[in-house]
Order: sequence, then C-alpha cells, then structure tokens
Amino acid sequence: RPDQAQTAHEEPKQAAERPPGPREPVAQREAVTPQMIPKAPVKEVNIETPLYHAVLTNAGPTIKSFRLNEYRQNVKKDSPRIELAKLENGQGGFLNIGLTGPSGEPEEPLVYQVDRQSIRVGESSEPEEIVFRATTPDGLLLEKTFRFHPHKYSIDHILKVTNQSDTSVNRSLSARLRVTPEENGGGYYSYVGFIVLKDGDLEEMEVEEPSEQKVLNGAIRWMAYENEYFMTAVIPTGDTESIFKAAMSQEGVLEGTLRHPATGIAPAQTIESSHLLYFGPRDLGVLKEHGYQLSSAVDFGWTDIIAKPLLYVLRFFNQYLKNYGLSIIVLTILIKILFWPLTHKSYKSMKEMQKLQPRMAKIREKYKNDRQKMNQELMGLYKTYKVNPMSGCLPMVIQIPVFIALFRLLGSSIELRHAPFVLWINDLSAPDRLFQFPFGIPFMAPPYGIPVLTLLMGASMFLQQKMTPTPGDPTQAKIMMFLPIIFTFIFINFPSGLVLYWFVNNVLSIGQQYRIQKSSA
Repeated sequence: RPDQAQTAHEEPKQAAERPPGPREPVAQREAVTPQMIPKAPVKEVNIETPLYHAVLTNAGPTIKSFRLNEYRQNVKKDSPRIELAKLENGQGGFLNIGLTGPSGEPEEPLVYQVDRQSIRVGESSEPEEIVFRATTPDGLLLEKTFRFHPHKYSIDHILKVTNQSDTSVNRSLSARLRVTPEENGGGYYSYVGFIVLKDGDLEEMEVEEPSEQKVLNGAIRWMAYENEYFMTAVIPTGDTESIFKAAMSQEGVLEGTLRHPATGIAPAQTIESSHLLYFGPRDLGVLKEHGYQLSSAVDFGWTDIIAKPLLYVLRFFNQYLKNYGLSIIVLTILIKILFWPLTHKSYKSMKEMQKLQPRMAKIREKYKNDRQKMNQELMGLYKTYKVNPMSGCLPMVIQIPVFIALFRLLGSSIELRHAPFVLWINDLSAPDRLFQFPFGIPFMAPPYGIPVLTLLMGASMFLQQKMTPTPGDPTQAKIMMFLPIIFTFIFINFPSGLVLYWFVNNVLSIGQQYRIQKSSA
C-alpha cells in the first residue's frame, strides 16, 4: 500500500519532540569499573497517565498490561477498558528491546533492578522516567530507560550498553513484539496483523500458520501490529538497514522481530540507542502528531487519495456539530452538491432515453433476427434525436471511486467507534438494532433486533428505483427492481454510519429526480 503521509522532513514539529540521545553508537574511552548488578526479585511497576494505565515487570523488562483510559470494549460506561498487551501467562513477554545473544537469537530475559515502584504522570506533569539495570553473563551492563509523557500515547525507550569485560563482543539490537491475534478482529476492509513501513511503502506481513514465516529487509522505518482500530508500533529513531521477521508459534502467538545490523562493542565502550513505542488508536490526527510517518498506518487502499481528505472534512464538521451522525449527513449533502451537475445530466439523459423506448422496442422486434441491422437502426435513432446512450452511465461511473472511498472510510474509521447519533443508534461503527431479541434472525449477525435504519435505506432505494426510467430490456428491468431487496440484506450487518450515508444519499437523489421530472413535465 503506498504511503500517503508526510515525510519526516515535512514534520519539523514532530521531529523536535523525538527522544534525545545519539542515534549512532558513542564510544567512551575512559576505563569502566566493572559493576555487577545483583539479582532482583520479580516485581511489577504501575504507570498511570491521563491516557493509559500500564503495568511493567522487571523480568525482561516488558509490559504486562496496557489499558487505554479513553477507549472501552463496548458502549456501556462500565465496560472494561481496551487492553493492548494481550498475552497469557507462560506465552512470553509482550515487548522486549535489547541485544541478541552470542548465537544471534534474542537474549534470554533477565530480571532487572528497578529504581521506582510506581509512576503517576499528572495533567501538567513533566515526563517521568524509570530505569531498569542488569548485567549479562558475559559482562555487559544494560540500562533500559522508559520515559512517559502526560499527553502522548508514545513512550521513549533508551537502551545503554556498556562492555565491562576485557574482550570485544559483537551484538545486534533486536526489538520483539508478541501478540495473540483476535478472533474476528477485523471489520469491513480492515486488516489485522503486522505491518512494516519500508522505503515509504506500507507492507502487510500476514502470517496465518505456524509453519509460515515472512521476512523483509531494507530501510525499515518501523514495525507495528494493528487491528481494526488500534495499533502497537516500535519505531527506531535512527535510520538504519534492518531485517523484519514475522512468525507464529505453535500456541498461535504472533511474533514480529526487527533486528538491526551487528555492532562491535570494545572493552570499556558504551553504545546507546533509542526507540519510540506507540500504544494507541489508529487515529489519523493522533498518529500525525507523533511523526515518523506513523499516519501512513491509516490506509484506505487505492482510494486513500480520496478517503483521507474526506476524513479530514468529516472531522472538521464534527468540531462544530459534535455529532458524527450529523457530520455524515452534512458531508453527504456536500458531495451531492459537488456531483449535482453530473447526476442531473445523467437523469435527464435517462429521461430522454425513456421517451424513445417505444420506438426502440419496435426496432428490436422488427430486426430481432438481424442484430447488425438492429444496431444500425438504433444508432440512427440516437443520432436523429441527439441522444447518447452512454451519457446516463458515464457521470455515475465517475462517482464510483468517491462512493467506494466513503464506504471504506465509514466502515473502518475509529472516529465512528462508539460514536452516538440519535435515539437507538448509539454506535455508528455497529449495525443499528432497535430492541434486542433473544433469538437469532436469518442473515443477521448479533446482536439481533430490528434494523430500522437499514429498512428505511431499502425503502428509499426502492422508491428511487421506481422513479428511475426503466431500461428497455425487460430482464434488466426486473433485475433492477430486485436490487433494493438485495442491498437491504447486504447492508443489514454494515455499520450504521455507512447505512446512514447511503440512506441520506438516496433521499437526496429522490429529491433531485423529482425536481427533474417536474421541470420536464
């Protein structure tokens, strides 16, 4: 998928906010007194910020829990908060950034000494840090610093390695992310799995079987695991060549590893590297604020160039209306106004074609055994009355990319997640259901209820179809009359925000057709 986001040099503000520290290894020539960090008991550290509550463990160290304060699992106010670190006990660490061992594989997890028991970052607090320290069996002193900000979903991670032995070692920096895939975690047009930004292009690294493995190497900007609405990303702050590998364990745990080139560490030398860790929503505005081209993770495929501007317009309307349902209605009206001349021309052309239907029927009957002669007579009829049979279709074809872009936008944007509209529609990202039935309904996904908005959409489509000039082909006319029923069944499980757009668009089209029919009467 092509990257549509701004490049790093176009985001000076974000670049200024990157964690400090050199990107390349820095040598320290003075002698280092060997420091052996004593073994420590395994314990947890609680981190509280306005945006999330995290639990870290000094075994690794790694993140055991990461709950987002502003996002819940469903629309109920007492619903559990969204958990991004989903691993059961015994499945390993969720995230580990460190050095590879002598064999080239990621190092065995160590139990680190930690300098704090808990951290609370207030609304107006300065960033807070916590430092983990440990010594490897071959004499490397490791210091891992996590820096937490009050109003960012990102965490600065700084790794400092000092060689306290009397021999040089050769190590690679490795970042490993392990997740349990969600069942049915994807929505319409959404992807669930690992993604990598390489050379400005977004690559999906889908792994479905334990025997499967995906490998990618080159200028990798970052790696991430994403589902429909949220993502976890690991971003090296230095631009280096690296190798990404995605695999699945026999227990069904997905593992993504980003490994950088090996670095020699001489005795008494210290090297330092930093990463940005992002745990949060796939929100275009939020990701853009963090820089590093993270906003390219919000991708709408080949309609990206249309969908993203429409998303910005939708967000703009919502700033004033404070209701995404109303914002969808206003956006639909705006698009209808922009395409008004095209649709007007299309409807008028179909009206003219309808007037010629009796003459066309006679020609088809007269030359039913001579298709070549029939086509010649029909073309002569079009030329005489100056009617282009394609003029009714071409304006509609031009609008198709916009319709598909809106379909993708309204079907997978986090802005609509748990966004209420009116009355029973309290989640524009979920199907509309009035009442709740304890029994199942054919073709309907749970929850079961009356899809009022979907039925209204089907009725509006049926009315629009009745007002549209009928095709000359009787078989085609019958198929067109069945379309409203087919679309109603298709839309019955679609997000209500998408159904709302289609319903409003149908109502506006009915009004436009009525106006054309009145003016030509």
